Amino acid sequence: MHIDVLTLFPEMFQGVFHSSILQRAHERDAFSYNLVNFRDYTTNRHSKVDDYPYGGGAGMVLTPQPIFDAVEDITTKGSSKPRVILMCPQGEPYNQKKAEELAEEDHLVFICGHYEGFDERIREHVVTDEISIGDYVLTGGELGAMVVMDSVIRLLPDALGNKDSAPQDSFSTGLLEHPHYTRPADFRGMKVPDVLLSGDHAKINSWRKQQALKRTFERRKELLKGKELTEDEAKFIKQLQNEEKD
Repeated sequence: MHIDVLTLFPEMFQGVFHSSILQRAHERDAFSYNLVNFRDYTTNRHSKVDDYPYGGGAGMVLTPQPIFDAVEDITTKGSSKPRVILMCPQGEPYNQKKAEELAEEDHLVFICGHYEGFDERIREHVVTDEISIGDYVLTGGELGAMVVMDSVIRLLPDALGNKDSAPQDSFSTGLLEHPHYTRPADFRGMKVPDVLLSGDHAKINSWRKQQALKRTFERRKELLKGKELTEDEAKFIKQLQNEEKD
């Protein structure tokens, strides 16, 4: 995968790409990236990329010319048509399913805005996806783009050291992940569940599935709506519902 990031603050991404899993994934050639300051594309003699909105109102709006030219320059260099993602509070709420969808792409372009917003023609003629990471407003799109990129890159082949890690994460199965424990088995009187020390992998897997169901039921019931359950899983959920009523 190749990722282009259009931003007025490319230096913000240095720590993200040079740390932890993303750094290791880049070193393994799981992805490549290019940070593009779209101010470099402006034809304005003062290097401005924003202007006052027509009709009046507070704030400044990003002008179309620099972003159109930057995206056109990027797309003419690539062999495939990229997904062009606008980070925007009005966008589609982001989730794991969307991350898995984007992880199948060869080329992603992220547009990170600032100020009051974008000229609407950018949305209509450049962008393929609008994504929001939550119902709140950030200073710019950079932090949101970092969140999306992290969640996508970790799904790429060779990005994680263990190929089984990503499929078992919360939301990848449609459920929240089961609890984890490590050494010591007894810490200040707080003990690891006996089943995890039993060595019986069938019982351990069964316990983990039940715990994932229980945690999802207790914290995010809406994730269970419409989910296909086995007969045993359905019985377990019914048991949890009865216990909740009591």
